[in-house]
This record gives sequence, C-alpha cells and structure tokens, in this order.
Amino acid sequence: MKARVYVMLKNGVLDPQGEAVRHALGSLGFDGVEGVRQGKVIELDLAEGTTEATVNEMCEKLLANTVIESYRVELG
Repeated sequence: MKARVYVMLKNGVLDPQGEAVRHALGSLGFDGVEGVRQGKVIELDLAEGTTEATVNEMCEKLLANTVIESYRVELG
C-alpha cells in the first residue's frame, strides 16, 4: 500500500521560500502571481494492514512539525 503525505506551513506562518519563488517568478515575467506557499510531499510504501491512524501518528511524531505545519494523508 502507498500513502502520500502533503505537508504545508499553516496560514499565518511566514514562508520565506515561497516568497523567494514568488519573487523569482516575477523576475521571469510572471507578474500575475500574488502569493506562493511551498510545501513537501512524502511518499510512503507501507506494509499491508497499515492503517491511516498509524500514518497520522507518523506525521504527528516525525513527518510534520504540527506547531507550524498542517498535513493531509492520501492512501492508495
């Protein structure tokens, strides 16, 4: 089984990397971009029987810093 974990900074948390990307896009002539939030995707290959609750526990303990980041899990 596979799982994808999408991790993003929470709203209100400054995103300097996203701002750098927005600035670079403007420098390349893409003037319509008003904001960029950068995140990460973590792909997990899981043993059969691994539950979504277990993946959420992985996120809470290691994969996301839940003080400043939110996450979403997709199993498939």
